[in-house]
Amino acid sequence: MKITVMTTGRPPAPLDSEHGTYPTLFRNLLNGEAARFDFDSVSVFEGEALPKAKDLDAILITGSPFGVYDKELWIAPLKQFVREAYEAGVPMVGICFGHQIMADALGGDVRKSEKGWGIGRHIYEVTARPDFMADAPAQLAIPASHQDQVIVPPKDTQVLLKSEFTPNAGLYYANGRALSFQPHPEFPPDFASALHDMRHRTRAGETAVNAAIESLKQPTDRALLGKYIVRFFDAA
Repeated sequence: MKITVMTTGRPPAPLDSEHGTYPTLFRNLLNGEAARFDFDSVSVFEGEALPKAKDLDAILITGSPFGVYDKELWIAPLKQFVREAYEAGVPMVGICFGHQIMADALGGDVRKSEKGWGIGRHIYEVTARPDFMADAPAQLAIPASHQDQVIVPPKDTQVLLKSEFTPNAGLYYANGRALSFQPHPEFPPDFASALHDMRHRTRAGETAVNAAIESLKQPTDRALLGKYIVRFFDAA
């Protein structure tokens, strides 16, 4: 299976050279030591032409510094691409911005949350267990980095993960071919810590960033969530 990564942003320098771009982070998460998937990438945010969704094996939409409500010229076509992929039943996973744009394109409501920034290691309650998550524990701890949230999920979605801060943190769609998560399983803790240090001190504040970096010293379940995404793609 070839996963086409729809790239909607880039880590700030020097993180991109130290850790790789978002396609690299996802390749590391999903392939691990075995090259089980092939990968291709489309730099959507840089204006690269979108492929025909129905011609793809599988799709993964990355995080982004942009919001789904922004007026960037590539956002509306990406929403239409999501709708076409969903209609065609192409396996599709969205992370953070990807989670949000899938929800927005398919009938949900996404906004900048009044709760502010969610950064650091967040703990989510597992609220449902489709087959690819059948052995999931009661909670998952995953790095997060977002202010926008899915406020109202699309109709007929199943909420898989939730927290008090992010009630709709994981969504599984009615066609069984679309899955999305708000947190970032692709972020190694050192990457997430450096990102918070570089991007969020002026946005979220010193106290919040220091607490987020401290939280990332504790173990996360990012590899486990990655395993569930692999199972989802394997079953497609």
